[in-house]
Amino acid sequence: MLRLLSIEFIKLWNNKASKILILAYFILLTSIALIASIKFDIGPIKFHLAEQGIFNFPYIWHFNTYAAAALKFFLAIVIVSMMANEYSNKTIKQNLIDGLSKKEFILSKFFTVAVFAFISTVFVFIISLILGLVFSSITEAHWVFSDLEYLFAFFVKLLGFFSICLFIGILIKRSAFALGFLFIWFVIEKIAYAFMRFDINATKDTWQYITQFFPLESMSNLIKEPITRLGAVKELAGQIGETVNFDYAVKFHEIIIVLCWTALFIFLSYKLLKRRDL
Repeated sequence: MLRLLSIEFIKLWNNKASKILILAYFILLTSIALIASIKFDIGPIKFHLAEQGIFNFPYIWHFNTYAAAALKFFLAIVIVSMMANEYSNKTIKQNLIDGLSKKEFILSKFFTVAVFAFISTVFVFIISLILGLVFSSITEAHWVFSDLEYLFAFFVKLLGFFSICLFIGILIKRSAFALGFLFIWFVIEKIAYAFMRFDINATKDTWQYITQFFPLESMSNLIKEPITRLGAVKELAGQIGETVNFDYAVKFHEIIIVLCWTALFIFLSYKLLKRRDL
């Protein structure tokens, strides 16, 4: 495993564009802390985002993992480009000539995306812990370490998404077209989702049951939006006669769905590479 990882990280670090994108990604993860500095002072209205409770334990684990997940597209570019460079630079052929099997080649890529997902999760954990200890009005250990399942869901979400990117990178070979294909895939899922949701003959249970198995939608379901969970939002909704009553929990079956997609895309990547004439 370490041998395979060292090969991949040497390739990535020697690629200037990949190095810049990876550094930019982790810098942007750190910039979540800047949310605490957002203030609006308009006459008598004074608004400080950090004072709205977004950094309170245990809510911070939900909010920060949701916000950090939006930055995954930076590493998606790296992963797709990583595969495109293998073909354009013919390093994949050279690796196989040097004795690396196709199975080891795919494993090296999977280990790489798994490491990216793991480091991202650790990064978000450290940032969230620091922000929470600084800004949270709740510091009891029980609450500090509650809801850590959002971190696990964040890891699984990144692992699944990066596995899709890896498969598309192998399938398309060219990074620009691969990213375009990923966007088209996203649009198709959203159109299908909209058709099912707003079909007058479809009950809520029916369309939710079907759409939870869409690859990208299943990953999105792992961490639901956290904004409506804020007390201020619920209070505002109550003033206009609305009730906010969503289920924000990380569901075990949703984790299993994403892990199944992850395994499938890695398997398909291997099968595609095995059948392809390099």
